[in-house]
Amino acid sequence: MGLISSLKKAFSKPYTTVSVAEAKDLLSSGAALIDVRSAQEWRSGRAPQAKHVPLDRLQTSTAGINKNKPVIAVCASGVRSASAARLLATQGYQAYSLRGGMSAWRAAGEPVR
Repeated sequence: MGLISSLKKAFSKPYTTVSVAEAKDLLSSGAALIDVRSAQEWRSGRAPQAKHVPLDRLQTSTAGINKNKPVIAVCASGVRSASAARLLATQGYQAYSLRGGMSAWRAAGEPVR
């Protein structure tokens, strides 16, 4: 493998960033949605189908997250969900990060509980 190929592999994203519409399609096909925000953020409003797994907990355990289904991570704006998706992907999950996070979810008019 050449230097360029090695660098591309080292810096490529092991996960996919998706829009709200793409996330909805994935969810309707059986994907799981995990919300990696803090407990306070979670209580302020969440997607109805989301499971709460704060990023700090996810960094120590992925227990309870089915490895056989795609997983979409969501946070407030998309930064922490990208970290979560990268972490999940390196552990063998088919991982996605919701672009724009809950801000984009709300802006798209999706339900919030």
